[in-house]
Amino acid sequence: MNKLSPVDWRRLVKIFEAVGFRIDRQRGSHIVMVKDGVSRPVVIPRVNDVKVGIIRANLRTAGMTLKQYFELLEKV
Repeated sequence: MNKLSPVDWRRLVKIFEAVGFRIDRQRGSHIVMVKDGVSRPVVIPRVNDVKVGIIRANLRTAGMTLKQYFELLEKV
């Protein structure tokens, strides 16, 4: 399996949109994405390299596995 590495915020937004999240609002330099059935929002900072810890936390919130993440990362 691949190793997590920093990713551009635009790619992360596309990945989460692919699994049903939608942009709810943008507050300053952060994008807040929500999905029906998921109690917490996914928050993505608008930076060129989103840190691995933030990616991992958002995947956990979304209920996504690393395998799903890497498959979507290849597509977007």
